[in-house]
Amino acid sequence: MRKRKVLNNKYTLISTAHFPYNTRRKGAKQALLGIGGNMGDVVRRFENLFWYLKRSKYIHIYRTAAILKNPAFGYTEQEDFYNSLIQIETSLTPRALLSYVLRIEKVFGRKRSFKDAPRTLDIDIIFYENIQMETKDLRLPHPQWMKRPSVLIPLRYMQDKRRRRQ
Repeated sequence: MRKRKVLNNKYTLISTAHFPYNTRRKGAKQALLGIGGNMGDVVRRFENLFWYLKRSKYIHIYRTAAILKNPAFGYTEQEDFYNSLIQIETSLTPRALLSYVLRIEKVFGRKRSFKDAPRTLDIDIIFYENIQMETKDLRLPHPQWMKRPSVLIPLRYMQDKRRRRQ
């Protein structure tokens, strides 16, 4: 079942059986993953990703946000994107988590043809605990998260849901 909430003429929130989702484990490191895509049935792919991660021995899904349909940025001559957030708990280090999510992108058919190209699945590490780091391959927190409606809108709704449950 999919529910849609039109926020305005550019943005639509989509809720499915597993977006949003909420559960918690103690002791592991917390990270926030941003997921996105605009090729094929992205909402179905997100559901498949949810089950893929649920079976993972490296990641425990703590909570998800609703899915946001939004215009592409950067290279804008492409289909709208679908984006969501997955809050996870993991024993992986930030670099190991990056390697893991890059492998998952390949499993789901990601090909990197050019910057901001259309994609089946994109997974970004937005936050990892309160760690700040900058390497050639990984910057934490994600350097653009505060400028992206594709992060800010789902994050706001994720936080609103949490407040209502407490």
